[in-house]
Amino acid sequence: MKDIVLSCEAITKTFGSVTALNKTNLEIPSGEILAILGPSGCGKSTLLRSIAGFEHIDGGNIKINDEIVSSESNFIPAEKRKIGMVFQDYALFPHLTVHGNVSFGIQISSRSEKDALVEKLLRLVGLEGMDARYPHELSGGQQQRVAVARTLAANPITVLLDEPFSNLDATMRTEIRRTVREALLDRGVSAIIVTHDREEAFTIADRVAVMKDGVIEQIDTPETMYRSPVSKFVASMTGSADFLNGQIVSDRAVTELGKFQWVTSMDDVSEGQVVELLVRPDDFLVLPNPKGIYKVISREYRGDAMILTVELKSGFVIHCRQGPYSDLPVGSVVDLIPSRAAPFVAF
Repeated sequence: MKDIVLSCEAITKTFGSVTALNKTNLEIPSGEILAILGPSGCGKSTLLRSIAGFEHIDGGNIKINDEIVSSESNFIPAEKRKIGMVFQDYALFPHLTVHGNVSFGIQISSRSEKDALVEKLLRLVGLEGMDARYPHELSGGQQQRVAVARTLAANPITVLLDEPFSNLDATMRTEIRRTVREALLDRGVSAIIVTHDREEAFTIADRVAVMKDGVIEQIDTPETMYRSPVSKFVASMTGSADFLNGQIVSDRAVTELGKFQWVTSMDDVSEGQVVELLVRPDDFLVLPNPKGIYKVISREYRGDAMILTVELKSGFVIHCRQGPYSDLPVGSVVDLIPSRAAPFVAF
């Protein structure tokens, strides 16, 4: 079992009448990358700033390597926490070269050892040979890599990244996410990344925490989070989601699409109770059938997929992902065939 390098225990933080953090709990093992996913204003950046030491908390405590660094009565300043921070705007020193920026926080007196570490870190983030360039001579993606290398150079216990890729275009974000994950894993550093982008959270993190109104609703691996969300909010934050009404009859949920096995995280579900089943875009195949009772009412082409909106007899609609070459036109009468063997999640 890995050591816990960072823990937040029932921490609270208010700004006037607004509760930004509401008894928030969090633990990060050594070497783990955790993504905090949530909408704007949910408290995720406040949580990050509190861990970094940029905000004083009102209750609970924050521990780094079992040492309390924040509580109502104790506060260790940011510069003494050995926490690395990668900002959204990179925050590079414009008057220093790439080498100068990366070497700035290295606490090594030997010039040769410092240069060797800088060279290793630049190679790690794919910037070898660019040590003499200045920030204005780099692309946004290259500047972000320098920021990551500079943070790792200080040998932090944990790295915090606040929406670090939001200024990059989609293609560059994919490349930089991969580079940053590899760099963090290579150095064995735990990290927390704050984001509102579920693809970003899923691709870079070992675990994901979904946050709402200052409370972490669920922490789990990306796969478990997507397949077994504990709430409709978590389901919607982690992927496209429709919610189909069903009635519990023994071990089946009876819906207008048929009878399905179900699972739930709710404490008590009784016979005859009406629930909502989570339906993801890949849960049903759409097949043309002139005698069917469902109708395609819209198409959305996404390049690698076609999203069909299908209206059920009740007027309820679900969204179904098909291959990019699907040619079913709007108005097509179709059948919906379940494509999953796993039970549907009920709320």
